[in-house]
Amino acid sequence: MPLAPLGDPFGLEPSRADITPSPEQIPKEEALAEIDISEVRKGGEKADARHFELLKVLGQGSFGKVFLVRKVRGKDTGQVYAMKVLKKATLKVRDRARTKMERNILAQISHPFIVKLHYAFQTEGKLYLILDFLRGGDLFTRLSKEVMFTEDDVKFYLAELTLALEHLHSLGIVYRDLKPENVLLDADGHVKVTDFGLCKESIDSDKKTFSFCGTVEYMAPEVINRRGHSIAADFWSLGVLMFEMLTGNLPFQGMDRKDTMNLILKAKLTMPTFLSPEAQSLLRALFKRNAVNRLGAGPDGAQEIKRHPFFCSINFDRLLNKEIDPPFMPAVTSIDSTVYFDPEFTKRTPKDSPAVPPSAAAHELFRGFSFVCPQAMEEILERREDRKHIRTIPTARTYPITKDYSLYEEIGKGAHSIVRRCMNKTSKREFAVKMIKKSSWDASEEVDILLRYGHHRNVVKLFDVYEDDTNVNLVMELCRGGELFDRIIKKKIFTEREAASTLTSLAHAVHYLHSNQVAHRDLKPANIMYASTSGDPESLRLIDFGFAKQSRAENGMLMTPCYTANFVAPEVLKRQGYDRSCDVWSLGVILYTMLSGKTPFAMGPTDSAEDILKRMGEGKICMEGTEWENVSNAAKDLVTRLLCVDSLKRPTAKQILQHQWITQRYTLPQAALPTTASKDPDAIKGALEQTYRAKNATAPVALCPVNASALAKRRLNHHHLPGLGSMHASNQHPVMVNKA
Repeated sequence: MPLAPLGDPFGLEPSRADITPSPEQIPKEEALAEIDISEVRKGGEKADARHFELLKVLGQGSFGKVFLVRKVRGKDTGQVYAMKVLKKATLKVRDRARTKMERNILAQISHPFIVKLHYAFQTEGKLYLILDFLRGGDLFTRLSKEVMFTEDDVKFYLAELTLALEHLHSLGIVYRDLKPENVLLDADGHVKVTDFGLCKESIDSDKKTFSFCGTVEYMAPEVINRRGHSIAADFWSLGVLMFEMLTGNLPFQGMDRKDTMNLILKAKLTMPTFLSPEAQSLLRALFKRNAVNRLGAGPDGAQEIKRHPFFCSINFDRLLNKEIDPPFMPAVTSIDSTVYFDPEFTKRTPKDSPAVPPSAAAHELFRGFSFVCPQAMEEILERREDRKHIRTIPTARTYPITKDYSLYEEIGKGAHSIVRRCMNKTSKREFAVKMIKKSSWDASEEVDILLRYGHHRNVVKLFDVYEDDTNVNLVMELCRGGELFDRIIKKKIFTEREAASTLTSLAHAVHYLHSNQVAHRDLKPANIMYASTSGDPESLRLIDFGFAKQSRAENGMLMTPCYTANFVAPEVLKRQGYDRSCDVWSLGVILYTMLSGKTPFAMGPTDSAEDILKRMGEGKICMEGTEWENVSNAAKDLVTRLLCVDSLKRPTAKQILQHQWITQRYTLPQAALPTTASKDPDAIKGALEQTYRAKNATAPVALCPVNASALAKRRLNHHHLPGLGSMHASNQHPVMVNKA
């Protein structure tokens, strides 16, 4: 594996501390000047501290606190902002320079990927900066949870950051503090660069500044050796950030600050081989120790980076206009949602006195997920012990859900959870809340998947998460249209064309999940609902991700498709493929039932699991009789492929979308299918439930001699290698093991 051993890439060691200019380095007139922050007004309207209501604490740093506030007076009453508050008495001379610099720069900048300053004012004892509130949190938090991003994710974020840097450089500003903590995400998932305290103004392309400042791991060599640096230093930092997002590691990180600086100046960087040639090429171009040769240092500036082949698929004009969808959309339900901020801050009372910030360990960097357990139920049950009194969802709100929501009647029930209708007390909007027992079910994977992928139109949206000692409560969109087959059966006419449109929406959702290394693994009709009462296929939602699984390596890394192909054991890949083919098989059962009004393997709700499994194993699918007379041959062909007994021969979700029955669905017959003519809809639903129950039943374990196991065979081959023959044991005891 080409990656270096993974330690804690985000530990806030001394080497990660910000380094600011010494008092001697600050110009004398600035060092001695009284703090003078001129007012910044929005639309000519003056503001002061009385115009803002404190809602929550968002963070705390060495220079003060950041609050979530709501405007209570003026034209923008009701708007929420982030308010940065600094006490003048605690600011050192160098801090005064930083604060004034940040205010001056923010006041003159207006760019879609740079945080906006709305108001600035001061009292006798405090300074106030009123900024955009970015509900998606920072890139550091997302990187902490995912460890590494896909190249497409990195390409998007890096392109938006390049546009932000290009704008700053065009104004003669060197940023000098580019790192994940200073890159925020807005409600739509676009980046916003923040924290301009270390910027340097009035730097033309041919001029340099000599300050030693920034965060060590992201410093360019010319900043460290203090020979003067220009805007090219920002592009080195851009390369560090790119490397960190792609690999989960910093490119240069020593035992201490001095060691890290030596590595930056002298060490040879080993390029991970799993990166694409274009990504490696861009990294090498950005990691030029001679700033003159660095990509972006030429007369065209950031245009050189934008022209690099790594960005060949990016239309920068559309990106600047926010016409390209971000790879991750934060799941937020209200304008003041703080789900992506550290609960150690947000749970505090805003008027509390400053406290010591939590350690970086609070971000829960590495959560391990096993790949060896063969059954989805077993995977989760293994982790259910000792969950009752510990926090399992780092981003969850820890106060009672009833503070924000009124709870009403029960609308669903499972083995480990119930679902109730609820209403937000502020917005009066209705939702569904899934209340999961922590003592019997681990909801962390379900929450993680819904937060990452819930922005797909056919995946249920997660809006809020609450956790107490006994339950994890997931606030999700309310699917008013009911279950898939309930809706179909109630219709007077359901046609083959409608069946094709329904399967198209489902296949799009499954393809999206599979392309992101997620298998649903419980794709039964009861887990497919309509968000609206219109019955439009566009409103279909996949729900209940309790059995869903993301592909992860043993160290907890989310595996990108590229990473999976190169570094995952064959048996793990086989399991992933099996999970996804099961999702496809489930689509086949649903399609068969939509077309015929019957289930393919269960004759009724009383069939035994053994009988159903036997029919599945035989692979015989009956498509004869009156119910199939008016069904097209293309539909029958797709059903046969989806229900193929050999999972390796089933089509992928992408191939389903390319099948002629889907691509030519608008030419399909409009005659009514027998589904709506069923005299006993409950029998259909019961037979479907029995089918999925039998499929998920744990198969009996086949035992055989230990010599037949894969491990024993590998050891046998190993012992037969030259020079190792004497290590082979001649007598084997007939121990019985699981052949798998």
